[in-house]
Parts: sequence; structure tokens; C-alpha cells
Amino acid sequence: MSQDLTDSNSSGFQVSEFILMGFPGIHSWQHWLSLPLALLYILALTANTLIITVIYQEVSLHQPMYHFLGILAIVDMGLATTIMPKILAILWFNDKAIRLPECFAQMYAIHVFVAMESGIFVCMAIDRYMAICRPLRYSSIVTDSFVVKATVFMALRNCVAPLSVPVLAAQRNYCSRNKIEHCLCSILGVTSLSCDDRKINSINQLLLAWAVMGSDLGLIVISYALILWSVLKLNSAEAASKALSTCTSHLILILFFYTVIIVLSITHSAGMKIPLIPVLLNVLHNVIPPALNPMVYALKSKELRQGLYRATGLYLKSNYE
Repeated sequence: MSQDLTDSNSSGFQVSEFILMGFPGIHSWQHWLSLPLALLYILALTANTLIITVIYQEVSLHQPMYHFLGILAIVDMGLATTIMPKILAILWFNDKAIRLPECFAQMYAIHVFVAMESGIFVCMAIDRYMAICRPLRYSSIVTDSFVVKATVFMALRNCVAPLSVPVLAAQRNYCSRNKIEHCLCSILGVTSLSCDDRKINSINQLLLAWAVMGSDLGLIVISYALILWSVLKLNSAEAASKALSTCTSHLILILFFYTVIIVLSITHSAGMKIPLIPVLLNVLHNVIPPALNPMVYALKSKELRQGLYRATGLYLKSNYE
């Protein structure tokens, strides 16, 4: 597809669209990836919709921990929907073109939803800290009002902070190249096409990562360090095991979420000779957690599992469990 050039005197850009090439190195057979990706997307939408429905319908699940899980399900669906329709359009219909405003909007949405997911993990860590380390004060502090205030704060923070990413990217001059070796508008893939200095974009991305993701991870580590310290002081091994079991599902999701982010950062900074790996990791990081999160929580939470049984007509009475 030929590049659509515009008058540089009337616009800050010389190209009006980018071409998302898909997965680098496997263009000839990348369409085969559409089946597993589509199944993951459908699973993410179905499972998270079911989680939200069950939490809304089951009175026993009207607790802060499950409210946060419901918010996480909404964020997960938003994250997956931000990228998957365009990826499937590329793989199925060869619809690779994306106009610059749409590309910058997708870039912004990805940053918002990823940061929001990180923020919800912080809220859930605080919830577990209060439940285990401050059980007598839990019901008076972690209330429905706390859930609303924490969610609003995280939403405002994660909508405002990433604004600098698309704004700075839009100020670059894209004068000739417009082919992105990716299937989504990643900040590195887009700004690498600019004809002018993009150092400010790199500095902004680094500061944003440390300010948002770094602070969230720090709070989560502190929360779980205090939880572990409190659990180790328990005299009963059974009580300690029960306390830690309530955190298992949360820790599994956190480890996967932040491990992939760290690996992505390393692969990008190291400039891997196999560009497919960071691209594939980037896509999977945005679609696997939305599909994985509901299943992990459903497996680890008896109350949620029973709610799912009732919602799907598979509920078994307790004397048969």
C-alpha cells in the first residue's frame, strides 16, 4: 500500500496512516495465529462477563474483595477489546492501515488499561493486608465507600498520567516511513518511525513507568512483606496456611502481570535480534491476563465458584461437594 502524504506546511505529519505489518518474521503464515488469539479473546469476554454477573447477583459476594475483582474484570475486557479487533482484522482481512489519530488513541487506551490493572492489584493488596494484618479494623476501613474512592482515584490517575504518551508521540514528524513491525500501536514501534529526535518520548516513557508501575509494584511488595511477617508470627500452622491461601490467586496474577512487563522492558532495551518475541509477548500480555484472571479466582475462591455453578445451572448441593 502506498503511503498517503500530506502537505507538511499544513500538518505536523507527512504520512496520514501507519501500516501495522503484524508479527515480524512470520507474515506469510501469521493468519494461523488468529484462531488461538480469537479463542482467548472470546474466553476473556465470556469469563469476565460471567464473573461480573455472578458478583452482581450473589449477595454473599457483595464484599470489597469481590467488588475489586469485578472492576478488574471490566478493565480486562477493555484491555483485550482495545487491541484484539484490530489484530484479528489484520490476520483475517489484511486490514493493516490505521490512521494516526486512531493509532494514538489505541496507544493511550493500552496505557490506561494496563495502568488501571496495576492500580486494581494495589487496591486488592491493601484489602488483603487489612484483612490479615488488621482484621479488627477491616470492616470499618475497607467499606463500599473505600472501594468507590479507591477506584475513582485510580481511574483519574491512570487516565491523566498516560496523556503525555500520545501527546508527545503526535508531536513527532513522521516524514517517510509508515510501516510498523507490530500488530498494535506500541509507543516504541510508532516513535521509531519519526524523522526527528525522540529522546523526550523515551525519557517520558521511563518516568511514567517508574512513577506509575514502579510505585504500584513497590506498594504491593510492601503489603505482602507485611502480610508474610504477620503470618509468620502466627502460632498455628493451619491459621497461617488459611491466611496465605486467600492471597494465592492474587499473587499468581501479580507475578504473571509484572514478570511479563519486566521481560518486555528487558527485550526492548536489549534490542533483540528476534523481534517476534517482544511483539508476541506484548500481545499475549494484553490478552492472556483477561482470560486467565477469572479462572484463577474461580478456582481459588469457593464462594465465587459456587456462584458460578448457580449461574450456569451446575450448582451442586454442599452435601455432594
